[in-house]
Amino acid sequence: MKIIGFIASPQKEGNTAWIVNKILEGAKEHGGETQSWYFSNLNIKPCNGCLTCVEGNGCIINDDMQRFYKAFNEIDALVLGSPVYMGQMSAQAKTFTDRLFAQITPRFSPRFTEENAGKKLILAFTQGNPDSNMFQAYFDYTKKMFQMLEFDVKGVHVVPGMRNEPASEKRGLDNIMKNIGSSLIKESLR
Repeated sequence: MKIIGFIASPQKEGNTAWIVNKILEGAKEHGGETQSWYFSNLNIKPCNGCLTCVEGNGCIINDDMQRFYKAFNEIDALVLGSPVYMGQMSAQAKTFTDRLFAQITPRFSPRFTEENAGKKLILAFTQGNPDSNMFQAYFDYTKKMFQMLEFDVKGVHVVPGMRNEPASEKRGLDNIMKNIGSSLIKESLR
């Protein structure tokens, strides 16, 4: 199983990166092929709404998202990590998600193609607020949006309380995140 972890945070070595990489580590320990992509290392521009991709010509924006599209076609699963800013995903995650439009075509689209339907997805959010349910309505909405895009959403994981201590210091969190990654591999073997 091939998995990309996309870290949609402006902080390359922050809490979100730590969590996504722990999930990938758990998958790798059980035979998964993993790689991390960091938004902060990439040149990804916002969607310009030209709809050229709808005409079947792909995205015309010449940036690092073109490299991701190629990699996306070869993976089985995506782990998308984002900090929670203003009650929702970061601007970096939103930019990335909007640019997926050129690659994802749900069944109700006239250009639907089977190869990208059903890719597994894990959403991983970090937030400063200690109440993991504080933004539940947004997490539910985000899950539903990705399901509409025909991702097989395997989980939405929220790690709260990042104001109090970094993820790397939370007792037992490394094992919890690794178990999420390993369960992704174990499920695919059934």
